[in-house]
Amino acid sequence: MSKTDIFVSFDIDHDGELYELLLAESTGPGAGLAVSGGSERSVDVDSWRESARQRIREADQVIVICGEHTETSISVSAELRIAQEERIPYLLLWGRREIMCTKPIGAKPAEGMYSWTQQILQDQIAFTQRDAAADAAAETAARTAGDAIRKC
Repeated sequence: MSKTDIFVSFDIDHDGELYELLLAESTGPGAGLAVSGGSERSVDVDSWRESARQRIREADQVIVICGEHTETSISVSAELRIAQEERIPYLLLWGRREIMCTKPIGAKPAEGMYSWTQQILQDQIAFTQRDAAADAAAETAARTAGDAIRKC
C-alpha cells in the first residue's frame, strides 16, 4: 500500500503535542500516510507564506488538526486557504475528544470534523484521495470537451 504524503496544519501555540501524536501514528504499521511537513513559526510573513504554499503544494493532502483555539489561529486559517487555492484535498480532524474543538476561519460550514481514530483517519484519507481524483478527471473531461467545441 502506498503512503499518502500529508501536510499537517495545526495551532502551534496550543496543539503541538497533537502534531507529535500524529507523527508517531504515521510511523506505525499500516498507517497509510507519511507526514511530509507541518505548520512552522516564522518572523517573516512573506517567506513563511511562500514556504507553506510550496510544502502544501508538494503534499497529496492536508490534515487540519482542530483544537480548542483553532478558529483564532491565523496560520492555520492561512494554510487552509492555501490548500483551497492550490486545490489540495484536506480534512478536518477533531483533535481533542474531551473539549469542544473549533474549525479554522475559511472552513466551509458543511465540512465536518472527523473523530481521530486510526481507522477513521485511514478511511477519510482514502475517500478524500478518491474524491480529488474524480474531481480532477471531471475537470479534465470538461476541459477536453470545451477544447473540442472551440475547434468546431
